Amino acid sequence: MTSFSSSSSSSSVFFSQTCSVCGCDRRTIMHLFLLLILHATAADGQIDPAHCRYALGMEDGRIRDQDITASSHWYQTTGPQYARLEPDGDGAWCPEGQLEPTDSQYLQVDLGRLTFMTVVGTQGRFARNSGNEFARAYRLNYSRDGVTWKTWKNRLGSTVMEGNRNAYTSVINDLHPPIVTRYVRLIPVTRVSTTVCMRVELYGCQWDDGLISYDAPEGQLMMRPGYLIASLNDSTYDGTHERLSGGLGQLTDGVVGLDDFLRSRQYHVWPGYDYLGWRNDSAGTQGSVEMEFSFERQKNFTSMKVHSNNMFSRGVKIFSSVTCWFKPRLTAGWGAEPVVFKTVLDDRNPSARYVTVPLNQQTATSIRCRFTFADVWMMFSEISFQSGKTNTNKQTNTQTIHPSASAPPDDGKTPVLIGCLVTIILLLVLIIFFILWCQYVCKVLEKVRNPAANQSNLQRLTCVCLCPLACGGGYAEPDVTQCTPHQCFHSDAPHYAETDIVRLQGVTGSNMYAVPALTVDSLTRKDISAAEFPRQQLIFREKLGEGQFGEVHLCEAEGLPEFLGEGSPLPERDGRAVLVAVKQLRADATAQARNDFLKEIKIMSRLNDANIIRLLCVCVTSDPLCMVTEYMENGDLHMFLSQREMESTLTHANNIPSVSLSDLLHMSVQISSGMAYLASLNFVHRDLASRNCLLDRRLTIKIADFGMSRNLYSSDYYRIQGRAVLPIRWMAWESILLGKFTTASDVWAFGVTLWEIFTLCKEQPYSLLSDQQVIQNTGEFFRNQGRQIFLYAPPLCPPSLFELMMRCWSRDLPDRPTFEGLFQALRPHVHQ
Repeated sequence: MTSFSSSSSSSSVFFSQTCSVCGCDRRTIMHLFLLLILHATAADGQIDPAHCRYALGMEDGRIRDQDITASSHWYQTTGPQYARLEPDGDGAWCPEGQLEPTDSQYLQVDLGRLTFMTVVGTQGRFARNSGNEFARAYRLNYSRDGVTWKTWKNRLGSTVMEGNRNAYTSVINDLHPPIVTRYVRLIPVTRVSTTVCMRVELYGCQWDDGLISYDAPEGQLMMRPGYLIASLNDSTYDGTHERLSGGLGQLTDGVVGLDDFLRSRQYHVWPGYDYLGWRNDSAGTQGSVEMEFSFERQKNFTSMKVHSNNMFSRGVKIFSSVTCWFKPRLTAGWGAEPVVFKTVLDDRNPSARYVTVPLNQQTATSIRCRFTFADVWMMFSEISFQSGKTNTNKQTNTQTIHPSASAPPDDGKTPVLIGCLVTIILLLVLIIFFILWCQYVCKVLEKVRNPAANQSNLQRLTCVCLCPLACGGGYAEPDVTQCTPHQCFHSDAPHYAETDIVRLQGVTGSNMYAVPALTVDSLTRKDISAAEFPRQQLIFREKLGEGQFGEVHLCEAEGLPEFLGEGSPLPERDGRAVLVAVKQLRADATAQARNDFLKEIKIMSRLNDANIIRLLCVCVTSDPLCMVTEYMENGDLHMFLSQREMESTLTHANNIPSVSLSDLLHMSVQISSGMAYLASLNFVHRDLASRNCLLDRRLTIKIADFGMSRNLYSSDYYRIQGRAVLPIRWMAWESILLGKFTTASDVWAFGVTLWEIFTLCKEQPYSLLSDQQVIQNTGEFFRNQGRQIFLYAPPLCPPSLFELMMRCWSRDLPDRPTFEGLFQALRPHVHQ
């Protein structure tokens, strides 16, 4: 929970500016463009809580006054209809009289339909300095039917959320876990008698699944003699728990379990937390597990997606088959003909996965499925349903409507509808013509007004408002041509510096590297300087990550020190096996991915620095192609810091993992040193972040590229048109708006990485801004009118270091420090 001081008015600033030459208004054009992006990126299937954060309509009025009620209100002007979050308004809901600690006054909102709710925002009543009432804490109750009410609690069991600290600043609370609901009640909580007022916004997205409850046996404990291995219960289930009944829980929270079920995407939880699991030979689950799913209305089901663990080294496999029965109405019986689906079991790939079960367009309000065990354990983390339109044609008595029957009379609305459609099409054609005309005028006038100007100076480019539409939104997708000045501004403008480099896509993720073009000519085996290692000496231990065409595995490399000989970069083994990370190209990879893989090997073989991940050897004489790199035993820096606290007497006394300020400074120096080395070779990383900095057991940091191969950090990336993903919260404004990636943009990302380090990676950069607001904020950097939002100064960060971060975020590229300068500036701090 963090205070959120930026008002909603800032979200529209980016759209309200006009082109200084042609005067065209961008609000409508850019709003339509972002809507197209949002529709294009909407994911099918299960909801992703990290991106399901849209305002549900309190502030903008989509939620009607009659849908906002309350247990009481003080005055007519403090009724529930005034409980809308506003940047400057003086309205609010205030319950009658003084709120006592024993009171249960509430504000109730009817969302109109089932909603997946992820965030709650609250304010107090400021009333232009004449009021000072706010709720310091509150509880949240919710209901899917308006009859049965449930109390929200976080993953640790607490039901009270921290509220406001003053009357004017917005406070945003993420719901962990999120909830599926239609009705919401906010219940202010106080320890002393006080006056309370609240303004509210709710965030989430539509719950198209329609699922209102699932029934199943409660999850079980995985035991080994003497200790507990994993607890596989449904800890967030909001129904009854003896046998899970009448509620929803972890199978619908949008959190997909990892390949290793003992690890979790959540912090401070127990092993097995993400999965609901059962043992084959326990009471009530001999041979199979039966689950029942109930929906708010009748639907025509096309498929069911079940995310299942498959860690067969621990006796866990996806189900061998499933049989589903359907109940068309609540009062009807189960259908006699079930759908039977047999799973294709794969004993070679231990990855958790979605299994899609076809449901053959069955119409139902309830589904009962029996899942058959394939091994000792069966574990699910998510279940979702896909459906088409329900056939609503009904027969009346014995009459049947035939295709030859006469059509119903025209009600007179058809001509009006056709006229509206024609008008819309004409308007779109006029808008496109107007955009092209404005661009032409901008180019001509710019040449006439300032023919001798330095055309690389972005402040002189007056037609930037048209670039996002002319160049596909101005976003640089990894597999398409960049938006360049040739396309958007002047036909005679110089190239950007990076137009003379080649983009190389990492095959284990969507990451991109900018490297000198001379290094990636046509490749053969003789171009690869890394030695060929015997493939049979690599022993698989664990999968670390995967992407579209590749996977990263943890392996033991037998005889590797002897193979590498003297001068080996391997650390001292202390008698232990040599662990390495093996990046492997999958068999179904495209020819382009295969070529990129070989190029990546050639590039990595050139890198030789203490703070850059090292390529040790390769296996490329036969398929699958592999590259073997150092394995960093302490994982990535983000995970390492997020699980630690600042060093103190308390952490020492309780053996809490901790780091010191000196440790953080030393980490910063190492990253700046590694990036200075890359900059000296004219390499542009494009995705510098704590997730891409790895640590060995001596806490040496090495910069790598594996971050985007891990689903763990999917929320850090913004998806464009369903394919490209961009780490926009780490990207410089010119990278987002113009597709320009240089060493200077890496310096910007380094500043954000420093900010992560000194917040101990406890918070995502700009965590209270949506992805769209982050993009809008980059527009403020371009206009440079003092409205841009910067990251706040971390409490742990020395003032001189925060000034260095701010220099990294300078609007103009020449004002940003170099990596060598950053290294020289940071190094003295380590010894202070």
